Amino acid sequence: MQEISEKPIDESKSCEGKQGLGFRLNQRVHTVGDTRRIGTVKYIGNVEGYSGIWIGIDWDNGDGKHNGSLNGVTYFEAKYDKSGSFVRPQNLSHGISFLQALELRYKGDSTKEEEDEMYVLSARNNRVAVQLVGKNKVQDKLSRLEDLVGASLSYLGVSSVGSKGQINAVVPNLKELDLTGNLLSEWKDVGAICEELQVLEVLSLTHNYMAHDVNQLPLLENIRVLVLNNCCLTWAQIEVLKQSLPCVEELHLMGNKLKEIVPASSNYVQGFDSLRILNLEDNCFDAWHEIVKLSRLRRLEQLHLNKNNLKSIFYPESDPNFDLVNDREPAEKCFSPFGNLNCLLVGRNNIADPASVDSLNCFPNLTDIRLSENPITDTGKGGIPRFMLIARLAKVEILNGSEVRIRERKESEIRYIRFVMTKMQDEPEEIKQLHPRFDELKKKHGIEDEKPSTETAGPRKMSSGLLSINLTCVGASMGEKKPLTKKLPATSTIGKLKVLCESFFQLKTIKLKLFLKEEGSPLPMLLDNEMASLMELGIGNEATILVDEEDS
Repeated sequence: MQEISEKPIDESKSCEGKQGLGFRLNQRVHTVGDTRRIGTVKYIGNVEGYSGIWIGIDWDNGDGKHNGSLNGVTYFEAKYDKSGSFVRPQNLSHGISFLQALELRYKGDSTKEEEDEMYVLSARNNRVAVQLVGKNKVQDKLSRLEDLVGASLSYLGVSSVGSKGQINAVVPNLKELDLTGNLLSEWKDVGAICEELQVLEVLSLTHNYMAHDVNQLPLLENIRVLVLNNCCLTWAQIEVLKQSLPCVEELHLMGNKLKEIVPASSNYVQGFDSLRILNLEDNCFDAWHEIVKLSRLRRLEQLHLNKNNLKSIFYPESDPNFDLVNDREPAEKCFSPFGNLNCLLVGRNNIADPASVDSLNCFPNLTDIRLSENPITDTGKGGIPRFMLIARLAKVEILNGSEVRIRERKESEIRYIRFVMTKMQDEPEEIKQLHPRFDELKKKHGIEDEKPSTETAGPRKMSSGLLSINLTCVGASMGEKKPLTKKLPATSTIGKLKVLCESFFQLKTIKLKLFLKEEGSPLPMLLDNEMASLMELGIGNEATILVDEEDS
């Protein structure tokens, strides 16, 4: 493909506003022969020092040559320093119509790559591959496109609707449609496609850069799942969109660089009366106050906020700095914020305070929680291990994707009590403030506070007994060592345990590191504080410790 890269000759540039060969400013195009290299037309005309007409493109993937300026002359402003380039018109494609894409994908002989792209979207926006079993029979069936109920037209260069009425005549039974990575940008075109597909319920427009004017979208009463990931949307557009989507149940808005939620009226997002799942992953939210604006979506069950920049969480009614009362619309007495929310995913954020974890108990029906890849769960930097999270979260049934079983909850809560009791000798009232469930858990498990005593007789204290610890060697150079079970004092430190393991397994020449294997946790927890005791770490009876070797 010819792009400007050579040294220029002496030639003056012409008017930037000139149109050439059917292209227009802000039109979406792709490279001829490569439907995945997509960009936006930002300039049409001559370039100083070069002959003929050139098209200035701002490439979506940032794979260009400059920022829209060449040899000191600015022709357009690209998003990034190297996302712009100039291309000859004949090397760019305007795209094809919706029906042409259907014919290309489902009627022609498919390549292996095209078959890999054939999938439909599941109810949770997962790709489910179309299995070409008995390929000839499948192609024969698909040649009758009226039987098609799910279609993937991803990255085929769809840019237009085609003649009115033809889409419904060709695919009248289409319920699921994936238009990922095409050249659509006008909402009126999306609306025209949806109006013709009268039974369409699932639509993905991922990686289509949509225009800001959403008012041209008609009422789409049948759409239940709408995927608008990486579409360069603002919340103002979403507020307009909801008026056309009265029955949408799932809305996916990943990768739109959203930072603020600006409701059209009042302090809270209204409408979306059927919305159950809202996916805001991979955006730029850093303040929980913005998320609270979603708290009155009455049917919201799942809120996906992974890969943002959130630093804390609070429940609206429990935070004195957040004003629920001064909303323009009176709050209903029987309504609880986030009243139906049962799943909250906040992995890969910047949450660091235990109070955010404890606040999750205030959400009335929250049972599925993801906190992984936050500072608060980074045990290598003082974060909270899994057993403490389970003990602090009274209602959690799924934590970080793993089910919390009855046995794991019981063991976690008892270990947590043991851990907190080691701290009770110093300012017990402050300890209780830091561990809100402590008293509740003691009563639940029938454990009483310990009082300091110098007596040697009588019942053994919970914190002073021997623990049965399972030790397993996993180091590559340790050879096959039979696992051991040892009785150790609860006051044994990690440093002392390392010395004992050297003796138990005859590993005098190997520098050891220890890990605690926890039920339900995908990775063992590194025990790197040599001064901490088993008791302080909440390591209980029958715990399994993995003996590994330091990296050389």
